[in-house]
Amino acid sequence: MIDAALFLAAPFVACVVLVAILGYFGVHVLLRGVIFVDLALAQIAAMGTVIAFAMGHEPGSILAFVFSLGAATVGAAIFSWSRTRRQTVPQEAIIGIAYVIASAATLLIADRAPEGAEHIKELLAGTVLWVTWGTVIKNALVCAAVAVFHFVFRRRFTLISEHPERAFAEGVAVRWWDFLFYLGFGLVITLAVAVAGVLMVFAYLVAPSMIALASRDSWPGRLVVAWTIGLLATALGLAASYQWDFPSGPAIVCVLGLFLVVFAGWRTVRRAEPALGD
Repeated sequence: MIDAALFLAAPFVACVVLVAILGYFGVHVLLRGVIFVDLALAQIAAMGTVIAFAMGHEPGSILAFVFSLGAATVGAAIFSWSRTRRQTVPQEAIIGIAYVIASAATLLIADRAPEGAEHIKELLAGTVLWVTWGTVIKNALVCAAVAVFHFVFRRRFTLISEHPERAFAEGVAVRWWDFLFYLGFGLVITLAVAVAGVLMVFAYLVAPSMIALASRDSWPGRLVVAWTIGLLATALGLAASYQWDFPSGPAIVCVLGLFLVVFAGWRTVRRAEPALGD
């Protein structure tokens, strides 16, 4: 038992950091209606990593991080530029095509890189079980800096997420603030994908936030719910991964999926109770 706790300590703390920051970003993303922006930015960041890998830079190296962050920054610029007051083309369509193009480019580049297929698998499933304390501390510091920035300007980010029309009417530079939002988001995604993989990062962003938005109206309440769901899923997923030798990332994703099914069932029963009592 002690050996298991020691082995899972760094992966669990790494996941706690991701749950905290992605739970917050997830609420913003769902309110903005750009659900797949995380998947797109994660794939764009992954494409940057694969480009670096094809050029001979090992995953986890400084240059690999620079390539990944550079790609994510380009994605942030595209998504902020595509936000207009009167949308002729839905922003979600632009995000979707960006994801598809980044995925296709990643596959083409990986096809020319040695062991490219194995690297693609790692980017999807993640390698959180083998994360080091050095990486955990680095990620925690960067995520804390992003969190402080968002706390300082929380009213501006919240206004744009919840009331975009009012933000435009008040003369807020929505595109500029969107760029700052996506830039910080891209930085977090770049770090998260390197540790947890694309699938787990997307699940952390969306699943807890869906339950939070459906059950709470206030920001503090939403964050508490999102963080609680994320931490419970992490603990159960890592325990199952260790006990039955499952891949850790997919195990956590499946637990989050189970939570969504249970929550949906509970909501259905709650709605049916008044009718049953009549």
